[in-house]
Amino acid sequence: MYDITLIPGDGIGLEVTESMKKVVETAGVEINWEEMIAGEKVIDKYKTPLPEYVIESIKKNKIAIKGPITTPVGKGFRSVNVALRKELNLYANVRPIKSFDGIKSRYSDIDFTIIRENTEDLYAGIEHKIGDYAGESIKLITRDASERIVDFACKYTKDNDYKRLSCVHKANIMKISDGLFLKVFDEICNKNGITRDGEDIYCDDVIVDAAAMNLVLNPELFNVLVMPNLYGDILSDLGAGLVGGLGIIPSANIGKDYAIFEAVHGSAPQIAGKGIANPTAIIQSAVMMLRYIGEHKAAILIENGLKKIFKEGKVITVDLGGNASTKEFTDELCRIIKNSI
Repeated sequence: MYDITLIPGDGIGLEVTESMKKVVETAGVEINWEEMIAGEKVIDKYKTPLPEYVIESIKKNKIAIKGPITTPVGKGFRSVNVALRKELNLYANVRPIKSFDGIKSRYSDIDFTIIRENTEDLYAGIEHKIGDYAGESIKLITRDASERIVDFACKYTKDNDYKRLSCVHKANIMKISDGLFLKVFDEICNKNGITRDGEDIYCDDVIVDAAAMNLVLNPELFNVLVMPNLYGDILSDLGAGLVGGLGIIPSANIGKDYAIFEAVHGSAPQIAGKGIANPTAIIQSAVMMLRYIGEHKAAILIENGLKKIFKEGKVITVDLGGNASTKEFTDELCRIIKNSI
């Protein structure tokens, strides 16, 4: 029995996390879900979308999984996601981009991962107002943060049998900040035995705008891409668009002591309560979580179930061109998993 913090979130969060819980249970993993309410529902009472009790629960259990939480645009509270990453020092954001047979998308056989430094860059929140004339945001890149994210990416590349590790940057323009990130990339890759002329596994670098273009033109050429915070946020959404959208993309935020797994998509309040949300992203995030805690058999069962349901194409949600409800999709996936045990 595992104790894991569950943050359902806002909008469709409650629906998709309920689906995820049922799927994980069907795969045979017993979890004591410690449910913590955060987001819009608690702002009036606690004057924040992220009360301290949520942080305390994650620190106690070490692992959490969360649904989407609404972030106001241009005003109000900062992102709960960003706050959690900073508070718990979750320095590595991992977003696998993989295609499923049966999902209509731009490409097939796509398999690459974006690893994003999670704690600094422009997301450090160092901003100033200069009267009504201007706003200033400071881009922070440090050696320590760069070293640990590149080291994480090197280990991830080796552990998952990838051959290419690419540093994404804009060091041609931001020569000091991105220049430091690129310099550290070469140093840490060399320490891990990954070189630019390696045969079995090698490293290289690509400027962020060229990376965006080449991910659209030839995504199959990439394996693992490591980059500062902002580029990772943007390119991971681009990657999602290559394989069917944000509704299927999982995410992990990993630090030395804690890990939070989450769906990448937003809270979609316009469809909340209608029973048509696609729970695949949070289910795939649960697969990442199960692997993290060593429940590899259950992770494979769920992953194979997803492959089967999409390949058959009979019970898929509206966003992917089907007409199945969230419940119908979940029930069908659970049926497939049960028949595989």
